[in-house]
Amino acid sequence: MQQFEVGKEILAAGLHPIIEPEVDIKSPEKAECEALLKASILEQLNTLNSDQLVFLKLSLPSVDNFYKELCEHPNVIRVVALSGGYSSADANAILKRNHGVIASFSRALAEDLFYHYSDEEFNAKLDASVQSIYEASG
Repeated sequence: MQQFEVGKEILAAGLHPIIEPEVDIKSPEKAECEALLKASILEQLNTLNSDQLVFLKLSLPSVDNFYKELCEHPNVIRVVALSGGYSSADANAILKRNHGVIASFSRALAEDLFYHYSDEEFNAKLDASVQSIYEASG
């Protein structure tokens, strides 16, 4: 997996890489793609030394708690989920069902933010969005 090749260069520099392969949420083979991806990630993780730690940034899975094995892997600092184009409500609902995974929802976060809002409206919408994502993160 190419991202791990670059990740190993980052590890060699004493840093922790973010490995971010994304599965298209609209793919008719999404679950199958996720299974192949997870197997490949585990294979790569198992080649790392015990002091080589990475972050994984992955699309929300089709199966609840699908990334549990990745969350518990000793070379993984954190599994972070991408909203990947899901609405904020859908992304939060899926995230709640995936324990140990936290959010990185830039698209979902900005979903209800518009330039014509007053500062108060904008801040209220942003606060509500951040709070809902925080509550969904495990």
